[in-house]
Amino acid sequence: MLIGVTGLTVGLAVGGVVMVFALGLALQATADSEARQSAEGVAALVEEDRVPEPLPVVGDVRVQVVDAQHRVLAASIDADRLVPVLRRDEMPRARAGESLYIEGDRLGMRGPVRVVAATAGSETVLVAKSMSDLTQSVRLLRNILLITFPLLLVGLAAVAWRVIGLTLRPVEALRSGAEEITGGARPGQLPVPDSHDEIHRLAVTLNGMLDRLEAARAKQRAFVADAAHELRSPLTNMRTQLEVAQRLGDRTDWPAVADDLLLDTQRLSRLVDDLLLLARADDAGSRALRSLPVELGELIATVAERFPSPPVTVTAPADPLWTTGEPEALARAIGNLIDNAARHTGSTVRVAARRDGRYHLVTVTDDGPGIPAADRERVFDRFTRLDDARARDAGGAGLGLAIVRELVRRHGGTVRLADATPGPGLRAEIRLPAAPAP
Repeated sequence: MLIGVTGLTVGLAVGGVVMVFALGLALQATADSEARQSAEGVAALVEEDRVPEPLPVVGDVRVQVVDAQHRVLAASIDADRLVPVLRRDEMPRARAGESLYIEGDRLGMRGPVRVVAATAGSETVLVAKSMSDLTQSVRLLRNILLITFPLLLVGLAAVAWRVIGLTLRPVEALRSGAEEITGGARPGQLPVPDSHDEIHRLAVTLNGMLDRLEAARAKQRAFVADAAHELRSPLTNMRTQLEVAQRLGDRTDWPAVADDLLLDTQRLSRLVDDLLLLARADDAGSRALRSLPVELGELIATVAERFPSPPVTVTAPADPLWTTGEPEALARAIGNLIDNAARHTGSTVRVAARRDGRYHLVTVTDDGPGIPAADRERVFDRFTRLDDARARDAGGAGLGLAIVRELVRRHGGTVRLADATPGPGLRAEIRLPAAPAP
């Protein structure tokens, strides 16, 4: 507000000064033009030797005809007939065409007087025009501006203050609402004004951001709670086994206890690795994705060799299928699908890859009971298990498919579940962008 009023004050002040100065110049030019026309008219009469007595004038003007010896030869009715309008030292400047200002007291006139000259042979015609009316007009304009400009500034400042206040009132409401929400005084959303302007759109955007933040916090709380629960299970088993072994003393079968503890430790290690992988995936800037050429036929054959039982069969593609990405990450995604199918179905798992337009399609098919269509999207959420397809004692934590989706997404691909064709079972499909051969 202060900057705006200051700028307006400076602008009005500069504009007023320019206006007064321009008006003064315009009036002065008009007065010079009228006086010079009168002087030239009298000079024409002098040259024709038809000078009337007294000289005719119009308005508040004094006219004299002065000879080379600085004597007044003729004058208007109100002009002095003995003393010339200009002094001897001023005459050369006037004869040279310069307009002179003199004091009106020298001629018995009010205010400043503008004097112009016109030559007629050796004689000079002097015309003195009073500038009091013109000066009064400029002074009147200046006084009007000095009075009206401050009033105008006060009025504009009041209007601007009111308008700015009304404009910023919704912003203050947003600030107060944000402070209450941040301080925990109340949940919910920021107030949305009814103006349907930029502030309305800002409030809608901020409310959307708050919704996303709340969803992220809820997801984070659920993730932490599920992670804590999953970590507690193997730790509880390990503690129970150790406490039982301690109570049994010498009767404890320590090799069996060690085997059980090793299994729980491996399960705990896998869980921690999965949690770390998902945590890194959530942080998009934690690590740049490497872009290396990967041949999918060779990759799925290598991954399938890790799963000898139940049988895993691989259908090699007819031609090399190249994509780009991190070989370890893609192997992890395909391996998780094979591991899920092998552990939860106990049937033969068929792995294949083929070209599908601008993409490569990797499929993992089993002959198990499958997953209901209504649950096929939900199983990609973290820590999700289905009674038909998941069992806690099978060693899964509900992170395998979540990791698959995240790794495939980072490679620009998609993953989905569908019915196996032909026959019963489930088919997992990974679609990856095709790349030229290196």
